[in-house]
Amino acid sequence: MKTKILPFVLIFCGFLLFPESSDYLPLQENMIEKQLVERGITNERILNAFLKVKRHMFVKKGLREKAYNDSPLDIGEGQVINRPYIVAMMTYVIAPDYNKKVLEVGTGSGYHAAILAELVEQVFTIEIEEKLAEKARKKLLALGYNNINFKIGDGSLGWAEHGPFDGIICTYSPDHIPPRLLEQLAIGGRMIVEVSHSSKVQEFILIEKDNKGTLKKTNLIPVQFKPIIRGKNEK
Repeated sequence: MKTKILPFVLIFCGFLLFPESSDYLPLQENMIEKQLVERGITNERILNAFLKVKRHMFVKKGLREKAYNDSPLDIGEGQVINRPYIVAMMTYVIAPDYNKKVLEVGTGSGYHAAILAELVEQVFTIEIEEKLAEKARKKLLALGYNNINFKIGDGSLGWAEHGPFDGIICTYSPDHIPPRLLEQLAIGGRMIVEVSHSSKVQEFILIEKDNKGTLKKTNLIPVQFKPIIRGKNEK
């Protein structure tokens, strides 16, 4: 792998934070090169985040050898950790920056929240499955992430009291774009959501809000996620 893209200091920090990291480092580097760089994800900050955040720490121990494969993995409660490329692509298109505030709908394992926390000022993440939410919260706090805010609840309603958000990432697939999330997208903000038109047709949609509040929608690549779990108040 081209180490010039990935500063040595992050590799060194990885050894300090995760003693067994050296066992997985070749797999991690191969993942970054083959699954991200060769597919067009070349942003240095994003690649550095994927090196620093150890994906094997967010999967079941019995699946850690598969943690850097190009595939989703079971995390319990009927949910999965998404493929590394999907995480990277969704992160890239919202244009993360140091001073931005991002909402993530679907905490899941906490892996994507950790990636975002390396890139933006504040992350607000919502998970409706209480067991997953609490497990992710404990892990991320233990790893020292103090810029992630957690909520258990219906993510399709967003988190209005902390909005508007510069970026919104919806990691589960509704059958329409939740209107509450559109309301909470900041002027100049970007939102990415995977919408299920049917059981066989799903696609990523990028929504951008210009300085007049007008929404621009762009259809991106097709993909398949778990359907979103709605709360009673979602319309």
